[in-house]
Amino acid sequence: MLSAIIGAIIAGIIIGALGRLLLPGKQNISILMTIVIGIIASFLTTLILGAIFGYENESGGVAWWYWIVSAIVAAIGIVLYGRMSRRPV
Repeated sequence: MLSAIIGAIIAGIIIGALGRLLLPGKQNISILMTIVIGIIASFLTTLILGAIFGYENESGGVAWWYWIVSAIVAAIGIVLYGRMSRRPV
């Protein structure tokens, strides 16, 4: 259980960072929120893709396309969060 939580946090850090790298320019979002969005994106992507394609990894390696899709979902989440958190002028 503890290793799953630590793994989710590490995956969130990596996915959140990859999501920010995909976006051009500066994002006005904290690193903590980037990690949270990365964790949520990783969880949702694994849940949805696992339900559609299954959780089996026959090759025994890393399912890289899960990570790529998770990074794209994280980038979308960062953009949406940035737009929702803007202060009206």
